[in-house]
Amino acid sequence: MNMFDLSGKVAIVTGCDTGLGQGMAVGLAKAGADVLGIGYVDAPETKEMVESVGRRFEYINANLIANSNKQALTELVDQAVEKMGRVDILVNNAGIIRREDLLDFSEENWDDVIAINQKAVVFLSQAVAKHFIAQQSGGKIINIASMLSFQGGIRVISYTASKSAVMGITRALATELSGHNIQVNAIAPGYMATNNTEALRADEERNKAILDRIPAGRWGRPEDMQGPITFLASEASNYVTGYTLAVDGGWLAR
Repeated sequence: MNMFDLSGKVAIVTGCDTGLGQGMAVGLAKAGADVLGIGYVDAPETKEMVESVGRRFEYINANLIANSNKQALTELVDQAVEKMGRVDILVNNAGIIRREDLLDFSEENWDDVIAINQKAVVFLSQAVAKHFIAQQSGGKIINIASMLSFQGGIRVISYTASKSAVMGITRALATELSGHNIQVNAIAPGYMATNNTEALRADEERNKAILDRIPAGRWGRPEDMQGPITFLASEASNYVTGYTLAVDGGWLAR
């Protein structure tokens, strides 16, 4: 079980104030990692949860839409490494969704989603990979994909495009970085009980239709991400790269 031990490791987790990001940050901390969060909303609850298991938590407040250019993203990573002393794991979790009928879909709703869900993933990964190489330590990059990496969705064209891109980006990064002992994988969460799905769960008809399709018979929870994120962040996954792991209660198998 020592292969899953993250003691002495530092993880950067974007968007960890609530939901899946919070669940993954706490899961990494439980495995022994210190955590540096990046997001535009403060994360006092996540800080308390990480520190309650004896790990260090630091936070950088930054809006990734406003800071989506390469220089700003590189500076965020440099600032994170300065605070923590090193970096071993990057979890590209921050993401947004904009819902609008295709025929009316706005350019703003396209650009904002692509900036965070796609562009930030690439340039945060690039910046972190340079630190991994300078440290001569290897490292782990875990991107967060979606069921809409596999399916089309309704009223979410920019989200679907960005999450489909995450699968391709994961493969491309894995191919180029493997020679530096850097593994790059993705997790595709299924239907999870988070802020993003609150409206779906409140709609009795849609909620029933979704639950009827999930073999596990329930919505996922943030804690369901803790095992998969620990595996992909640890030495246990050293020969796994370029893969997108569905954590979906069997949704895609149905």
